[in-house]
Amino acid sequence: MAEISKEEVKHVANLARLALKDEEVETFTQQLGDIINYAELLNELDTDDVKPTTHVLDLKNVMRKDEPKEWIKKEDALKNAPDQKNGQFRVPSILE
Repeated sequence: MAEISKEEVKHVANLARLALKDEEVETFTQQLGDIINYAELLNELDTDDVKPTTHVLDLKNVMRKDEPKEWIKKEDALKNAPDQKNGQFRVPSILE
């Protein structure tokens, strides 16, 4: 099984701009070692008849037909406006 050293943990932490204390380096060394060892169990699986995939689920883009529909009239839309002027929505100014 692969081992990860404290120096490798410190190097990765440095790349990630993380400041680790000595006890954290010890903890992460053990935890990352356990993760790597568990991931290496996958090498024991027989995957000769398994097709490579990019995603577990079969994804496809579901699109509706682009059909023209009748829109509401401008007057009907402006009925819901809290404030309007000259046939347009009025909103508070955000410029100072």
